[in-house]
Amino acid sequence: MTDPLHAELLWLAREAARRAGELLRDGRPADLAVAATKSSPIDVVTEMDIAAEKLITTTIAERRPEDGFLGEEGASTEGSSGIRWVIDPLDGTVNYLYGLPSWSVSIAAEQDGETVAGAVVAPMRGEAYHAVRGGGAYATGAWAGERRLTCRPSPPLDQALVSTGFNYVTEVRTHQADVARRLIPLLRDIRRGGSAAIDLCDVAAGRLDGYFERGLHPWDLAAGDLIAREAGALTGGRPGQRPSYELAVAASPGVFEPLQRLLEDFGAWHDGDGPSPHPRGA
Repeated sequence: MTDPLHAELLWLAREAARRAGELLRDGRPADLAVAATKSSPIDVVTEMDIAAEKLITTTIAERRPEDGFLGEEGASTEGSSGIRWVIDPLDGTVNYLYGLPSWSVSIAAEQDGETVAGAVVAPMRGEAYHAVRGGGAYATGAWAGERRLTCRPSPPLDQALVSTGFNYVTEVRTHQADVARRLIPLLRDIRRGGSAAIDLCDVAAGRLDGYFERGLHPWDLAAGDLIAREAGALTGGRPGQRPSYELAVAASPGVFEPLQRLLEDFGAWHDGDGPSPHPRGA
């Protein structure tokens, strides 16, 4: 039975994500421009990222004024309730800027540092995903109503379809491309969608066998990681570690360990500066 508090947090996450998704979808100006840059000139923020985060934090604070926030576009308050909201108001900003459909809103609620509820909305797909800790993961959409998510049965690694993403810093992105080049002959193929939250939900929904990326922040990971785990996927970072900025991996159980091992061997956690890492024994 779902904890009543967790059920409340899930409802609020879904409602705030829905409202932000509608704002982003319906309010996108024809002349949308870059408002600022972050880690590099191609790591952009638009006016809509900022507006969506404001809408989310206002929606949540109206009902739960004692909660804390951690948001990509600057929302940061400690709170006093033991609940913190981890928010990516627009995951896939470059896709959104160019009019590509693979972007999402991601909202997770943490209780005492553990993610207990998460929601991801992908408006241009007409889909939304959600999970509460211990209660399974679900998707809603006009194409299928509401359905429980289950990751794919694990294929051999050479038949696995895996997604990844690339950092905005040139040196890191170049190294990540080299890791992908080395992985491609060992997999069915690699995809690059541009939204970590959607990739994690696609693992949950059985559309991908696995996903990995270096350089993700808590707001990129929190909701999608919970959704993937509640759908039966395994998630982690480097061997024995949790997903982190250094490395995040999510995959069906039989794909997770061999994929994680290859990523460790190929130095997927590496920034790309200094000597290139080599597989063990190489």
